[in-house]
Amino acid sequence: MPCSLKAEMEMEMEMRGREDIEMGQDITPPVPPLSYSLHDSFLLSHCSACFSPLPIRPTFPHIPLPLPPHLLSYCSPRCSSSDSPLHFSSSEFHLLRSHPSSFGESCDLRAALRFLHSLPASCRSVPNGRLAGLLTNRDKLLARTGYDEEFVERIRDGARVMAEARKMREGYASSEPNDFVLEEAALCLVLTNAVEVQDDSGRTLGIAVYDPSFSWINHSCSPNASYRFFLSSPPPCCAQARLRIVPCARHGLETQIESGVCSISELSYGEMRENNGPKVVVRSIKRIKKGEEVTVAYTDLLHPKEMRQSELWSKYRFICCCRRCSSSHLTYVDHILQEVYPASLQSSSLLSGQDIYIDGAIESLTDHINDAITEYLESGDSESCCKKLEDMLTQGLLYEQLGGREEKSQSVFKLHPLHYLSLNAYTTLVSAYKVRASDLLTLYSGMEEHHLEALDLSRISAAYSLLLAGATHHLFQSEPSLIASVANFWIGAGESLLTLARSSVWSIIVKPGLPATNLSYTLSKYICSKCSLMQKFIAILHHREAQSTDLENISSEFFDCVTNITQTVWDFLIHRCQYLRAVKDPIEFSWLGARKDFSTRDIQPHLRSSAVVSYHGDEGSFSVCEAHTCIFQVGVHCLLFGGYLACICYGRHSYLITHIHNILDPEGCLINRFHETDK
Repeated sequence: MPCSLKAEMEMEMEMRGREDIEMGQDITPPVPPLSYSLHDSFLLSHCSACFSPLPIRPTFPHIPLPLPPHLLSYCSPRCSSSDSPLHFSSSEFHLLRSHPSSFGESCDLRAALRFLHSLPASCRSVPNGRLAGLLTNRDKLLARTGYDEEFVERIRDGARVMAEARKMREGYASSEPNDFVLEEAALCLVLTNAVEVQDDSGRTLGIAVYDPSFSWINHSCSPNASYRFFLSSPPPCCAQARLRIVPCARHGLETQIESGVCSISELSYGEMRENNGPKVVVRSIKRIKKGEEVTVAYTDLLHPKEMRQSELWSKYRFICCCRRCSSSHLTYVDHILQEVYPASLQSSSLLSGQDIYIDGAIESLTDHINDAITEYLESGDSESCCKKLEDMLTQGLLYEQLGGREEKSQSVFKLHPLHYLSLNAYTTLVSAYKVRASDLLTLYSGMEEHHLEALDLSRISAAYSLLLAGATHHLFQSEPSLIASVANFWIGAGESLLTLARSSVWSIIVKPGLPATNLSYTLSKYICSKCSLMQKFIAILHHREAQSTDLENISSEFFDCVTNITQTVWDFLIHRCQYLRAVKDPIEFSWLGARKDFSTRDIQPHLRSSAVVSYHGDEGSFSVCEAHTCIFQVGVHCLLFGGYLACICYGRHSYLITHIHNILDPEGCLINRFHETDK
């Protein structure tokens, strides 16, 4: 239950540490869902019982031919036999059969029907706004007015459709034509408590509702825990984990262990077996003291305060009062995530005292960046996307774009390089440049000139990926709750850099007569002697969890190594990119303090057909082979450090750990060698 929905309630629910808990430990066993459902778009491609992807042709559809428009499919007879009875008895089948296509997504309706079916008759009332101990939030969600009227209408229409489906299944007639209060409550409960279930790639497949041991964990913008999903059976070490948190209820200033609320043990699962649905495990990302409240994030922690508050209010109807939000002044992270600034002293003087332009600049910058990203996602025009985003990042907004009456052509406002919109732009540019490079290689596979251009584009993609990881790491140093985001961005940067380093195009650009460096399977040659990242990662592969006590030393070693190597190769990576050439260092950002304006006006893009021309062979003391090796070294460091952080967030059995292992050492030679020397 969200922490501030509690503000207007007599009883405030939360979960607290049963004991002292170190960082990077599972604090719940795998929790099965009370209710779950795939999004409509995945009903034909994924198993409706375990959310696993299906073969190209569904093997075990539960409904005999002819098939209705909406169909549930299963990956195995076991999933089919365990879930399909629930599909019928919960009235989900009847809803799908009669579900009007104009209504839109039915995922939340189907999850609500499944939840209602799991309730025993004694729990099918809504005392104090709760069902099975979970907050429905019905009164708040249905009290929305004005711009929320469409949302309220959808809840009422959805509840009506649910009631009609249950009537079709159970054959009962309501005494009142509009008597679907229970359906409204169940649907509001799903909207309030359901979490989006994601696969290993981060793609959202559907939603699930869990019992109070998970749902009573409140939100914080500086949480001390995170959660992950298991779509298949969890490994034994996770399955055997015990519940290390306890429910608490606060009445005024008093806190007590709560034992009188309907819990999972009181629910009737009916045909819903324990092994069905995606399971969730909560894990500590900070040290949690005995009796300390456990919190997770309900929103994106890389959004600034105002955006987080708006999203939480819109979805859950509460205002977050966590440490990060209730600070008398904006925290450093929240300040930097929303900072825009005058592009020059002249524009600062021009806009002095005109706050209306500042608000307009923020809105206009947001629209320009979001429009460019949306257009790319919808049309796939990667070249246009790169131009629009980099123009906005480099030039900022012009005075006339803000409605200035005087004829002024100079830039007025720019985004801070660590602004959340800048981070979003970097993420998109990583993808767009990668797509451009791939398209060139596909269309002109036999033309060397296009291969060189593709390498340039791949270098810029890798550079943006490195900048994104470094920028997020800079914020992480002030807000440790960003550890999961940092882990993913470092892994992404490492993968981009290693893909670049292993490209066959390098053989074209080395000096004639010299062999190209083969980095495909020579990882042992590039093991860093200055840090212990490789040894720590191999220990993880050999069934040792990452130790939180090592994190400070590991981070320091990584930072020193990757900063030194990056300073050597950064100019080579960004050679043709005007915006990136204003970034003096993508890892260490002290240069921002001395150069507030982040000026790109004196930087001109290079006009040569390929940036690698200037690195063809030796240039001073820095050769293309040295650049090649440095890119590989930085990539290895990024992957290993991201993997170490991922182990803290998700455990050593995480898909990410396996993914990193496969990238670094696909044949297992290095891992086996280290294992032998460790005996």
